[in-house]
Amino acid sequence: MTAEAILQSAHAPLSSRRRLKAIIGGAAGNFVEWFDWFIFVSFAIYYAPIFFPKGDLTVQLLQSAAVLALGFVVRPLGAWLFGLYADRRGRRAALSLSVGLMCTGSCLIALTPGHAVIGAFAPAILLTARLLQGLSVGGEYGASATYISEMAGSGRRGFWSSFQCVTLVLGQLSALCLLMLLQSLLSPEALASWGWRLAFLLGAALAVVVFWIRRGLDESHSFRAAEPDKVQNRAARHLLTEHRKATILVFALTAAGSTGFYVFIGYMQKFLVNTSGFTAPQATAIMAVALVIFLLAQPLFGLLSDIIGRRRSLIMSFGATALCTVPVMQALSTARHPAEAFALILVPLLLFSGYTAIGAVVKAELYPAHIRALGVGLPYALANAMFGGTGEFLALWFKRVGREDMFFYYLAAVMLAGLIVALLLPETRDHGLIED
Repeated sequence: MTAEAILQSAHAPLSSRRRLKAIIGGAAGNFVEWFDWFIFVSFAIYYAPIFFPKGDLTVQLLQSAAVLALGFVVRPLGAWLFGLYADRRGRRAALSLSVGLMCTGSCLIALTPGHAVIGAFAPAILLTARLLQGLSVGGEYGASATYISEMAGSGRRGFWSSFQCVTLVLGQLSALCLLMLLQSLLSPEALASWGWRLAFLLGAALAVVVFWIRRGLDESHSFRAAEPDKVQNRAARHLLTEHRKATILVFALTAAGSTGFYVFIGYMQKFLVNTSGFTAPQATAIMAVALVIFLLAQPLFGLLSDIIGRRRSLIMSFGATALCTVPVMQALSTARHPAEAFALILVPLLLFSGYTAIGAVVKAELYPAHIRALGVGLPYALANAMFGGTGEFLALWFKRVGREDMFFYYLAAVMLAGLIVALLLPETRDHGLIED
């Protein structure tokens, strides 16, 4: 085949079937990434005694330090490394490597003997595995957001890109459902002894399947059409020298968005127990059903952004969420019936969906192809590291000092800041930088 024929083949329009396969491959990998990530959290009560024996202060400190490092250091590092790799070697290569690292981490955790067998090597291997998973998750967002956005096509880009959020939440719910299933099938002794390893083996097996799928995906046209002479501008410093406005907007948008995400989706279960007075099983059931409706709503809000525009969707989402936050949280704090709490939680979840459904595609549309994966992933990871975990900490601090109501106003102010950022955004649906 001649060079001209190869070039024409590389730039040939994708069929609907190949485009759908690419989007499914990108979204399925995102699901596996977060499924494996939440397995580590959900099954901690069972594997922690295996790797971290009681009474060993050094190992306990190592465990605590590892959680902090992986949550707030490794993910931005992964976003930087994978962003560079995706912009240099291709989206498909980065996506395959990302899920490969997650598979390796899950296998290590599933197959490593406990502290009683290999001593201090056990927590060291666990830490190594978690570092690999942290790098993987840190790199997954930028690579998958970029790939899905580029493969979606301009007409329904918001709709298809929303499945990144769908698969994230679905991974969390699936890990929780697997835990409940194993708890019902195995005795507590069996689950604590060996049953928890089944969860990590399942996560590794799913990662192998997705790795195979991703290796057969088409590379995006935007990456193939990127200008080769701009390769030198793919370093992280060029995010602030050449794309400063876009990078600041992505960072600020993520700071507001991640705060809302971790409060409305992560902290709310603790709020139902600690403030509203529901039992832990009640709170889990309320949030599980609410999250199912939330993830089903994401494609609808993504489609809405294709109709009315990304900027208008974000303005409506942050504005409405800012208005409802204080009254909803006040009412939820005094709710006593599960149906009442469920209805109240749905209000901010659905209103905030205007951001969660399209947050990834908006960021992707702000950058040119040669630096898109890095531009989407690195500011996102840094903002998550700096602001994502502060919401729950501040909520608990305000409650401890007896002024929990002040947290409601703080959260509303953060949503208002998100509204200001949305007002400063260009309309990326019509003037985005993604080439079809």
